[in-house]
Amino acid sequence: MIDLSINKQGLAHNVKKAKENGIVIPTIAQMQHPETIPEKVQDKLKTLGLWDVDPMNLFRITWKNEARESGGLFQAVPNYVELPSSLTGVPCRIIAMVGKWFPTGCHKVGASFGCLAPRLVTGQFDVDVHKAVWPSTGNYCRGGAFNSRLLGAQGVAILPAEMSQERFDWLHEIGAEVIATPGCESNVKEIFDKTNELKMDPQYMIFNQFEEMGNPLWHYNVTGNALADVFEAVKRPGDRFTGACFTSGSAGTMSAGDRLKELYPHLKLAVGEALQCPTILNNGFGGHRIEGIGDKHIPWIHNVKNSDMAIAIDDEDSQRLLRLFNTPEGQKYLKETLGLDGELIEKLTWLGISGIANVLCCIKMAKYYELTERDVVGTVLTDSAVMYGSRIAELNDQHGAYTVQAAELDHSLHMLGLKTDSMMELTYAERKRVHHLKYYTWVEQQGKDMHDLNALWYDTEGTWDAVHAQARDLDELINAFNEETGVLKNL
Repeated sequence: MIDLSINKQGLAHNVKKAKENGIVIPTIAQMQHPETIPEKVQDKLKTLGLWDVDPMNLFRITWKNEARESGGLFQAVPNYVELPSSLTGVPCRIIAMVGKWFPTGCHKVGASFGCLAPRLVTGQFDVDVHKAVWPSTGNYCRGGAFNSRLLGAQGVAILPAEMSQERFDWLHEIGAEVIATPGCESNVKEIFDKTNELKMDPQYMIFNQFEEMGNPLWHYNVTGNALADVFEAVKRPGDRFTGACFTSGSAGTMSAGDRLKELYPHLKLAVGEALQCPTILNNGFGGHRIEGIGDKHIPWIHNVKNSDMAIAIDDEDSQRLLRLFNTPEGQKYLKETLGLDGELIEKLTWLGISGIANVLCCIKMAKYYELTERDVVGTVLTDSAVMYGSRIAELNDQHGAYTVQAAELDHSLHMLGLKTDSMMELTYAERKRVHHLKYYTWVEQQGKDMHDLNALWYDTEGTWDAVHAQARDLDELINAFNEETGVLKNL
């Protein structure tokens, strides 16, 4: 459960800061249904850029933003890409919801809001006292730094030194303190070590996406329902929502799958990871290049008991397809050989590295279960290629100038040629084995209680279900906070 107890002094400071900075906090319900956002707020958004550092952009933490860089409002169906069989090589429909049209260009701004909001509107986080620390493998700390700035708090970003340069440049521009820890995506332990060091100083408050229950609360209520909205909008007679696949990272998006399995009981939920670091499949370890997911541990917030399948993706596949989708030669192949239209080719640039990995998970699931054109598999595109221009340049340096022939080869080998290896349909015993891996990270290293670990497995109603339902309580606190500040009333 998320602690929603009130700290009166911290709450008073936060209310004062919100009044000074013109801050209104959106509710989870408004993120699900942005058409309910007050007209006064929507009028303000008509003159704002999507990434502008303005508190009103908190109301753009939703999957239903118009696909516009400035002045956009909201639409009934979330932004999504449907990938055709000519591209994927499988007959089933693959729909991928798009993170590019969030502030910061990534849906992690939503997960960071889910972690910050409960402590902000209860006063547990005091903007006059605390700095907000965002341990991350890249995108989450960007979302946290953005939300911190909008809310008048100082953000501290912790991320691996080997992440793309674009991430570091943006964090410095937003005014965050930046701490680079050794290693790559897989070096989460080093991030936790730095976090534990900062914990010793009371000015730092840690918002660890791998353990904060505000992360799954947000994804269950917002992402899960948004994916259902997409399916209901695009389904044809006889279509069934058969599967959903998400690379783990912090495992926040896996809770979107929890919601989908409630709405569509026959849906299969798969968790993806890098083949170079097969922690779920093989208790394995290693470095990898699928930026946006962290490994070598099982996140505290992963409801492993609800995961039906584990799928490993080779990071070389995601790298090669990044170049295919984002170079003139690759796009020429997509247009002239595959016959894709210009609109879809442009949308393929909305797939960042982890988004590509998510799509590859969907393809492998489709092949494993022999899905047909009546089946729909859903996923999300965490971010877009905007954050990976330097990676594309590195690939060109590594492999030489790209050609249409190389594009055809990449498509054949790294997408059409995917096989059903390095994946596992999880039995009850296998899920429990994966869950038990949490012990070594969270009980032995991070000091959590073993009884709480057992509760995550044996007490679904008192843990996962209870957290998901706290959105209503959080919204009540947010409305009370906004009433106290009077900012919305006086817009």
